[in-house]
Amino acid sequence: MMYRGSQTVGTYVENPQMNGDDIGKDRGMTDDIFDTTYTEKTGPKPPMKIVWKNVILMAMLHLGALYGFSFLPSAKPATIIWAMVCFMLSALGVTAGAHRLWSHRSFKAKLPLRIFLAVVNTMAFQNDIYEWARDHRAHHKYSETDADPHNAMRGFFFAHIGWLLMKKHPDVIEKGKKLDLSDLQADKVVMFQRRHYKKLILVMCFIFPTVIPWYFWNESLYTAFYVPCLLRYTLVLNATWLVNSAAHMYGNRPYDKNINPRENRFVAIGAFGEGFHNYHHTFPYDYTTSEFGIRYNLTTCFINLMFFLGLASDCKKASKETVMARQLRTGDGSHRSG
Repeated sequence: MMYRGSQTVGTYVENPQMNGDDIGKDRGMTDDIFDTTYTEKTGPKPPMKIVWKNVILMAMLHLGALYGFSFLPSAKPATIIWAMVCFMLSALGVTAGAHRLWSHRSFKAKLPLRIFLAVVNTMAFQNDIYEWARDHRAHHKYSETDADPHNAMRGFFFAHIGWLLMKKHPDVIEKGKKLDLSDLQADKVVMFQRRHYKKLILVMCFIFPTVIPWYFWNESLYTAFYVPCLLRYTLVLNATWLVNSAAHMYGNRPYDKNINPRENRFVAIGAFGEGFHNYHHTFPYDYTTSEFGIRYNLTTCFINLMFFLGLASDCKKASKETVMARQLRTGDGSHRSG
C-alpha cells in the first residue's frame, strides 16, 4: 500500500495485496484494525453479571427524559434552541472528539480545538475520552467477538445499552489492557479530563445546560433541567448507541460484505455522520467516515471548518481509487458512488 500525504489531507491508495497490517504501519497505529488472529475461547461462556446500580440509573434517566417531553409545549423558544445547541455540541464531542480524533487519529487538532472537544465531550457524559477511545479501539480490533465491548452478535439490546448494564466479558478486559494507548496518555488534555471527570460532568452535563436558560431568559428551573439537560443528554446517548446496534444490523455492505457493520442513512442523520458504518470499519482512518463527504455528515462539516480556521490538519482520506478497488473486491454489490 502506498500513502500520499501532506499537512492537509492524506490519501491512502490500495494495492491489490493490501491488508490491515499495511494500513496500520503507514498510520503509526494498528489498534483499530481488525485482528484476524484472535479466536474466542472454547467452552461455556462466563455467566452474565448484571450491574444493578447501572440498571437503576439508566432507568431513572430514561424515565426522566420521557417526563421531559411533557415540558416541551411550555418551554420558551430560546430553551428549545438551547437544547438543540447542547445536543449538537455534545454530539460533536463524541463524533469529532472521542471518535475521529482520539480513537482513530484521523486528523490532528491544535490545543484550542482539543480543549474545546474535551469540554463538549464532557457535556455528552459517555465515559472519559481515554476510556471511550480504549473501548472503541477494542471494538474495531475485535469486532463482533467476545473481546468487543458491545458485540452486536449478542443482540440489539446488548449492543445498544445492555453492555453498559452488566460486567464486561473477561476478554474485553484482557484485550483492552494490551492496547497501545500511549498517544492518549501523552495528551495532557485527555488526562486532565480523566483526572477531574466526575467534577467536570457535574458542571458540563448537568449544571451548565440547566443554569443558562434559567438565568438568562427566566426559564422555569424544572423545564431547564428536564429539556436541555436530561432529555438532551438521553437523546445524545441513544443516537450514539444506535451506531453500535442499528448500524451493525440494518443496511447494506457495499465495501465489505464479510463484516457485520452496515450503511444506515437514518443513523447517519441522527449521529452526525456516524451511520456509514460499513465504510468506517473498512477504512477506519478516514476522517469523514464516509465516501460521500459532507452528505448527512455534520461532523465532517465541523472538521472541515476547523481545517479552514487552521485548527485541524492532516485529515486522512481514502482515495476514490482505494474505495472503488475495495468495493469491487469485497463489497456486496450495492455500491452507488457519488
